[in-house]
Amino acid sequence: MRYITLLTNAYTAAANPVNAVAMKRYMRDQFEYLGIKTPDRRHINKALKEQYGLPEITEMPALIKALWEKPEREYQYAAIDLMQQCHKSWTAEDIHLFEYMLTHKSWWDSVDSVVSCLAGPWLKKFKAAQPAVTNQWSNSDHIWLQRAAIIFQNAYKQYTDEQLLHQYILQHAHSKEFFIQKAIGWALREYSKTNPEGVRTFVNRHTLAPLSRREALKRIG
Repeated sequence: MRYITLLTNAYTAAANPVNAVAMKRYMRDQFEYLGIKTPDRRHINKALKEQYGLPEITEMPALIKALWEKPEREYQYAAIDLMQQCHKSWTAEDIHLFEYMLTHKSWWDSVDSVVSCLAGPWLKKFKAAQPAVTNQWSNSDHIWLQRAAIIFQNAYKQYTDEQLLHQYILQHAHSKEFFIQKAIGWALREYSKTNPEGVRTFVNRHTLAPLSRREALKRIG
């Protein structure tokens, strides 16, 4: 695939070993890094787009999976960036690709980006698919799919399905997983920007983990 070569050449040329050490340490040594910071990575991606355009949407599944197999984390970020830019061409089948991205090399950085940039907007575009897809995520044993179900509406504001949000929160309210407790608090905190009284009432009526409660009320007290 031509785009793999273009990205690899550009990213290799921009690698910074000093940055890579710090970035790897920040991510608890789970992934290798080239050491390309986000502004520089986006500048490279923009230059490639201006010179070569974007890959065809039909090429994206193979391209994304190839980028996902690369050891350096920047390539996974590139996959997310590229797919986000193809949003006008998304189809109903793309949710399967997003689920692949959520469940492979999973950590908060990739999962939250896939949800906010891809899965969340997709679920808003294909609203009829929301309950079936997110129920499956919430009912799974995969904590990152559970987290995705809880936070996928974070940017929906007044279009939030409050019943669905509450359903997933209560389903996982007793989870001991840090990333689930954090997700619950984050989702409620974001929704509190739209419905502060509703969030305050919900938090006071239900037993949530201290972390979830603290995060949920951070903006509204």
